[in-house]
Amino acid sequence: MDAQGRGRAEEFDPADQWVLNPDTGDYELRLNHSGGDSTRTPGVPAPRRSASASGGPETGRRRGAPAEGTVPRQGGRRAAGPRGQEPGGSAGEGPGRRKRKAPRSRRKKVLVWTGGVMAFLLVGASAGGYWLYQHFNGNISTVDIGDRGNKDVITANAPLNILVIGTDKRTGKGNEGYGDKGSVGHADTNILFHVSEDRTNATAMSIPRDLITDIPECKSKQEDGSEKTIPGLNHVRFNRSLGEAGRDPGCTMDTVKALTGLQVDHFMMVDFNAVKTLSTAVGGVKICLAHPVKDKDSKLDLPEGESTVQGEEALAFVRTRHAYTNGSDLDRIKGQQQFLASMIREMKSSDTLTSPTKLYKLADAATKALTVDSAINSVPKLTTLAKELTKIDTKNITFVTMPVIDNPEEPKPVTVVAHPTQAEQLFSMMRDDTSLTEVAAQKKKAKSKQDALLKGTKAPAADVRVDVYNGGEVPGGAQQTVVWLQNDKGVLKSTNKANAPQKIDKTTLVYAPNQADQARALAEMMGLPGSAMKPGTEDAVGKQPMVLTLGKDFKEAGTPIKAPAKIDIPKASADKSECAK
Repeated sequence: MDAQGRGRAEEFDPADQWVLNPDTGDYELRLNHSGGDSTRTPGVPAPRRSASASGGPETGRRRGAPAEGTVPRQGGRRAAGPRGQEPGGSAGEGPGRRKRKAPRSRRKKVLVWTGGVMAFLLVGASAGGYWLYQHFNGNISTVDIGDRGNKDVITANAPLNILVIGTDKRTGKGNEGYGDKGSVGHADTNILFHVSEDRTNATAMSIPRDLITDIPECKSKQEDGSEKTIPGLNHVRFNRSLGEAGRDPGCTMDTVKALTGLQVDHFMMVDFNAVKTLSTAVGGVKICLAHPVKDKDSKLDLPEGESTVQGEEALAFVRTRHAYTNGSDLDRIKGQQQFLASMIREMKSSDTLTSPTKLYKLADAATKALTVDSAINSVPKLTTLAKELTKIDTKNITFVTMPVIDNPEEPKPVTVVAHPTQAEQLFSMMRDDTSLTEVAAQKKKAKSKQDALLKGTKAPAADVRVDVYNGGEVPGGAQQTVVWLQNDKGVLKSTNKANAPQKIDKTTLVYAPNQADQARALAEMMGLPGSAMKPGTEDAVGKQPMVLTLGKDFKEAGTPIKAPAKIDIPKASADKSECAK
């Protein structure tokens, strides 16, 4: 029995018993290769059936076809045939057998079948294959974050935001020298992974652990089921959003939301030990250094150029900062981004995707490393999430670091603060679902269709009627906007309706078809993006006004709400290897 109390095969690796069927592209469990005995490994569930075979979940054979190692029945009896062989000769030959259809590309089928591999790419983890999922379910740890996040795995036709947290908690043999002794772990490495609504691109934004920000009051579930309210902190390091005073990942999610204005759907959390186990399971991760490194603190000792790291050496690489030109945590973030991008490429390689043994070891290490929220706390749920992530081409996964500057309040800066302009620009681009890379034509087509709502005749300011609600974070935002519209823009028929029923992330303008000219005029004044335009289906009657609801993207009257189309900050693509300097 293993530590989790599950049965364990003593004589062979269960993953080695999964064999790729070249005719179907599916893996099948073969424990007796003569085909006569179908006994399964203790603790290893049966392979799931393929939808292509029976209309249900996965199988490795056609509807009505006999299982491997069995002889078909005729008239209720088993037909005679040579031992270990079906009547009529070998597969695909002999009388009475249909000619097999040409199989799809093996690599294409395997890529689809192993979609679960991509679920945790950003933290160097993987859900593994669909098979053995019952074995892996018990590995995954869960934190109840209450009402936060998305209670479904995904929401169709909506962007997806996943917070990846790497903690400095010590677990695993040989990790006594890392992190804070006895600590439950701080938010040491943080990546907000934003997946676009159409799944054509993603932005992975690193948030520095030494960023000075406000940590809002949060509620944390206790082991006895009670809920503890933890007071907020002002002007402190971001990494304190986890671990201190009982703050859990839900508190870190709250901090990210307050900082960026983005709603976080899920979190995935790993610790130092995960870097060691996952890099080893994948067979090593390729990294590149612009100069040789010998760091006595992290114990990293590597030559100039490309190296493959795993285990202790991989952990040393993601921990080092003295190896870089400036020796700062921001340089370390760049190294971590290089490591994760390389892990993504390695996991998507044919060597990994077509190896049952490697997938098994990777899945086992990944599920043991992960702590997640309740909505994604099983392999089937993680597989659903994985399918969304596999839609993204690696060339359209962009790594960036939140724009920051040295803390001006410190004589010798050791912490950073948000860049006065670029940080909000990046946040607004992510809120507006703007890609940092060139993406497929359908993305541009959808955006151009929404932007077309801004084009056309515009009503005079005196004819614009609008009720203004405040659904954002700026106190008195509705009144401020009405005063500005009336005094600066001549929109005298604007009314302050105070606070909206609930907070919203993005400003919206709801209007009737016969108010389109008014809507275009107001959008131009306020700098609204096409995505803010919400046309109705029925014409307005009489003097009915439009409804403008300010969101968290509203900063102050007169400041355009529209996100910039691009931003000039350092970026890295997941499909390219760059040497760390």
